[in-house]
Amino acid sequence: MYVHNIDPVLFDFGIIEIRWYSLAYIFGILIGWWLGKKIIVAKFNKFYPDFKIKQFDDLITYLIISIIIGGRLGYVLFYNLDYYFLNPLDILKLWEGGMSFHGALIGIIFGTYIFSIKRDLSAFFLLDIIACVSPVGIFFGRLANFINSELIGKKTDIFWSVIFPKIDNVSRHPSQLYEAFLEGVVLFLIMNFILFRKNYKIGTCSYMFLIIYGCLRIFSEFFREPDIQIGYLFDFISMGTMLSVLMILVGTTIFFIRNDKK
Repeated sequence: MYVHNIDPVLFDFGIIEIRWYSLAYIFGILIGWWLGKKIIVAKFNKFYPDFKIKQFDDLITYLIISIIIGGRLGYVLFYNLDYYFLNPLDILKLWEGGMSFHGALIGIIFGTYIFSIKRDLSAFFLLDIIACVSPVGIFFGRLANFINSELIGKKTDIFWSVIFPKIDNVSRHPSQLYEAFLEGVVLFLIMNFILFRKNYKIGTCSYMFLIIYGCLRIFSEFFREPDIQIGYLFDFISMGTMLSVLMILVGTTIFFIRNDKK
């Protein structure tokens, strides 16, 4: 059993604080950006020989804005609509926390689609790259969730359980670390294995990401407490599970549509 005593603030300069959570976003984006360019050179040059790396650099700005807006609005709509309906100005208080992965995902898809239209590029080509590098950001994000004592796991007496004193004195599953491993490490390996197979077809990583992440997230939800302000929907399913089921359905639909066209 481990008693969580990690300070979410790495450095406190009085006026300015540097938090692990913000660093997770920064490192996730920077490493994903670097890996994305490596993937373009190694895999996609034969598909799009005229594609310039500078265009991918320009996409990053769209992605950062999409993650922030989509993640925040997703949290507001999916997880705490009643509160923000009564306190709309609090939506702007990003420093108080409250981001949704599924909301960020929707934001990324829309942002990438808009960028692809403006640059006359294939949206699936860009989304394939994002699908292969995004597990890096997810990994760092889940580690930050653990440091922040948020998204806590269910009660357990297993020997690797964790007590989060900021929450209570109950030993719990370190569900954040489960998700970091599954949605970060495992998903990264699977996506890149798919990408570097022979006869790869554009769009495959896009829909497979939706399907595989959805399955891994549903599994992780078994060990995670539902959001306290929502609880279980219909008394048996968490919001994260429901949104992940929708991800799987969308990914499966794209799979059938693209294969029917071929």
